[in-house]
Amino acid sequence: MTVTLADVAARAQVSPATVSRVLNGNYPVAAATRERVLRAVDELDYVLNGPASALAAATSDLVGILVNDIADPFFGIMASAVQSEIVGPGGRAGGERMAVVCNTGGSPERELTYLTLLQRQRAAAVILTGGAIEDTEHAEAIAGKLRRLAEAGARVVLCGRPPSPSADTEAVALAFDNRGGGRHLTEHLLSLGHRRIGYIAGPEERTTTRHRLEGHREALAAHGVPDDPARTLHGPYDRRSGYDATAELLRREPELTAVVAANDTVALGACAALRDRGLRIPEDVSVAGFDDLPFSVDAVPALTTVRLPLYEAGARAGRIAMGRETAPPGGVATVHGELMVRGSTGAPCR
Repeated sequence: MTVTLADVAARAQVSPATVSRVLNGNYPVAAATRERVLRAVDELDYVLNGPASALAAATSDLVGILVNDIADPFFGIMASAVQSEIVGPGGRAGGERMAVVCNTGGSPERELTYLTLLQRQRAAAVILTGGAIEDTEHAEAIAGKLRRLAEAGARVVLCGRPPSPSADTEAVALAFDNRGGGRHLTEHLLSLGHRRIGYIAGPEERTTTRHRLEGHREALAAHGVPDDPARTLHGPYDRRSGYDATAELLRREPELTAVVAANDTVALGACAALRDRGLRIPEDVSVAGFDDLPFSVDAVPALTTVRLPLYEAGARAGRIAMGRETAPPGGVATVHGELMVRGSTGAPCR
């Protein structure tokens, strides 16, 4: 059933005119009243028609791209690839669509807010990039937002993200094989003779973190190497995390011979920490990253990592979102990475 302005007014116990004033922002309203109206809007999931509502089209020319951090090349590459593909018939400016990149900062609340705003603007498509937050309540809220977007005519694509646990969202998922990539990376180090391997994982609440760590642990178990919890630390996907975690791992186990990092940026921090302690890479300690971001091959030494086809996945997500490529069977496709062996890993020497 469609929620009306009157429904919101009744929930907030104000007049419809007051609701209109709050939503349009063109008239002063008391802070407490404004908060009450906005809470009612959120609770009822009321959708205010955006500028495109005055037009006959069911959706606008807007395409929303949700990223955790636009400054992170992982997300920037995918967002750029999506934007390169969002052209096609139906747009009112020569077939072009307008991409709006929404930077969530990793916040679950911002993620939900942006999805609501995109629904209000009648977005033609919404693409969510990167790992999902592992929280049941949040997952259910996201599934509800995606379902309503689809019902409103928007195409929804998850790029680099596992499928929604809810089967009725109609979202297409292009999921990275993070588990397989993590396994291959650790198998490479094990094949070189490493047994004292430290692991710097990402934030614990992210699916990407869990899947990469599971792959690492699968490889250890397959080779009969104990998984020592003291050798695994969690932190943000940034350079500082890699630096601090490596320092802590070396404090815990000075004889560590290898470090696996959550991503290439974290790996750079790990390399800096090792150099500051007079350790050579890979002669004293090998380092491996993940993603194969553009700077990885130019690091000294060049990083061994897992290459994810970020641009290709983003471009495919864009084509699916525009209806110019058929969705994969069942709406889900697994995107595999490739192990890139470079100079930052070698056989242990100590």
